[in-house]
Amino acid sequence: MTAHVKREGPEDSARLAWDMALLRRYDTRGPRYTSYPTARGFHEGFGPDDFSAALARSNDQGQPLSLYIHVPFCRNGCFYCTRNKIVTRDTRLAEAYLSRLDREMVLSSRHLDASREIQQLYWGGGTPTFLALDQMSDLIDRLDARFGLSGSRERDYAIEIDPREANVFTLRHLQALGFNRLSLGVQDLDLRVQRAINRVQPRVLTESLIDEADRLGFRSLNLDLIVGLPLQTRDSFAETLAQVIAMAPARLSVFNYVHRPERFTSQRRIHVEDLPGPEETLAMLHATLEMLSSAGYVHIGMDHFARPDDSLAIAQRQGTLTRNFQGYSSHTPCDLIGLGVSAISRVDDVYAQNPAELAAYERALDAGHMATDRGRRLTFDDRLRRHAIERLMCDMALDLGALGRTFGVDAETHLADPLIRLEVAERDGLVTRVGPRLVVTPIGRLLIQHLAMAFDAHAPPQLATSDSRNA
Repeated sequence: MTAHVKREGPEDSARLAWDMALLRRYDTRGPRYTSYPTARGFHEGFGPDDFSAALARSNDQGQPLSLYIHVPFCRNGCFYCTRNKIVTRDTRLAEAYLSRLDREMVLSSRHLDASREIQQLYWGGGTPTFLALDQMSDLIDRLDARFGLSGSRERDYAIEIDPREANVFTLRHLQALGFNRLSLGVQDLDLRVQRAINRVQPRVLTESLIDEADRLGFRSLNLDLIVGLPLQTRDSFAETLAQVIAMAPARLSVFNYVHRPERFTSQRRIHVEDLPGPEETLAMLHATLEMLSSAGYVHIGMDHFARPDDSLAIAQRQGTLTRNFQGYSSHTPCDLIGLGVSAISRVDDVYAQNPAELAAYERALDAGHMATDRGRRLTFDDRLRRHAIERLMCDMALDLGALGRTFGVDAETHLADPLIRLEVAERDGLVTRVGPRLVVTPIGRLLIQHLAMAFDAHAPPQLATSDSRNA
């Protein structure tokens, strides 16, 4: 059961009461909750046999399927990047990888009912457009042979594109392969910033692809931007936003850069003294909200924005928005099968993840079994909390009565501790309580991850229970 909620429109977002001090007090790094429990809670006691059993069980529910394909290769390494990637210019390396992907498809598809529709398909990376056009065709043919791809107009087949590695012929080829949605990496249009992150990308590359995508009739197009990159200022990022708004993409993702050079070696190439401070970064976020709201975009949640006529905004208004490993989705829940190095699956009541190292992924498949090397089977409490977090982050509200009826429990009693933790956020004006309903305020939408952490039984205590008055 999903509660239907009325969302505030762009004009309401424009009246957001901006409280810099409050935002800084709640400025703690937290999960994005594309899964719950998060990947940090996966364990090595979960292996290929556990995943095979989950695939077989999932046939009883008969949900449609979603396929995620991870293409780890990039020709150029962007300094800010935190993704699992292999930087190389040798496209021949992809041939062996495509062969392993096909082996993984065979092993996973044999456990699935062939009649289940592949409603969603997503190629991510790395850079999927690293593949040559004939390699893309080969991969689509293999996917179709193993799973049977959908020809429905309602399918959601998307691919991430690096505008430096694609042109109008690429888009025409992708359309012929069945893709109907695109996501373009931009990050920033300021040349100084581009040089500082090793991603020089002239505006004309992005504009030409957007124009061609519109002409070809792609259903939706997303642009990725990042706030907090080296040499960015509130004025320079406002100029990037103005140019992006003029391009009129259906969706925008405005991520916040997190500098962790101890974990991501490429970030060591970024000069820490060039990074904008917290106040400047928050000023950029403020400008983002004001400018996108004035341009008519709806703040879906976290770092996602969409035009009111886009399927994301429509789904949110109807209370049917969902979340998966790619973020927000307008489609009904699907069992997700992740294929490729580091890919994560969400099937039935389990999460299963492949090795992050290419060599380990290859060894598993060469040995004739699926590459799963860690995962988790969810308990009843995990599933209830996952549902609560998803509805809160999608609807910006949570109906505890509806949640209790769905799971056959008294939700207010079962979630007594999270509700107590949220009292601090309620006093700070981030959420309001009206009977059994929690409603996130406009300022609370900016901190929705922090609100979701209250329901996370596995979160570090200092994150789940932090009192902003003493932060």
